[in-house]
Amino acid sequence: MIKIGSYTKEAIKHFKNPHNYGQMKKYDGLGKAGNIVCGDVMYLYIKIGKDEKGREIIKNIKFETYGCLAAIATSSVITDLVKGKTIKEALRFNRQEVVDSLGGLPLVKIHCSVLAVDALLEAIHDYLSKNKKPIPKKLQEKHQRIKKEKKEIEKRYKEWERIDGKIRKKQDL
Repeated sequence: MIKIGSYTKEAIKHFKNPHNYGQMKKYDGLGKAGNIVCGDVMYLYIKIGKDEKGREIIKNIKFETYGCLAAIATSSVITDLVKGKTIKEALRFNRQEVVDSLGGLPLVKIHCSVLAVDALLEAIHDYLSKNKKPIPKKLQEKHQRIKKEKKEIEKRYKEWERIDGKIRKKQDL
């Protein structure tokens, strides 16, 4: 269901009580995504483990989001959607599934669902890269798009990036 100007009860619930919120000190992958239009920024941390079949799964996931109700709600819901999933399964999630899980979002806030998916993709890319594992072609392409957008954000918000880097360094991230 597409909402024109109001938030669903589910979106408000995730905003008021976000699931899996916070920093993860010992993570296997870190994804960062931002939106140049609204200024929302999300950090998503993943810890990889093995399931009973020996497949790699997202064992734990946390996020930090600086943004609006929709950005926080989409961040929260994507962690619920992919926790316990294999990497391959997690790579299949898209923004529509995020929006649908919240019962819809106002049209002007749909971009927040892209933020959540992009941060997840970047965290998986980070994990695969660091561990010298094969990176699927679609993920490589999405990573290049996100990387290009990130450069634009960093260019436009250079001072904010500098301050954010200092704060995060003090927190040992």
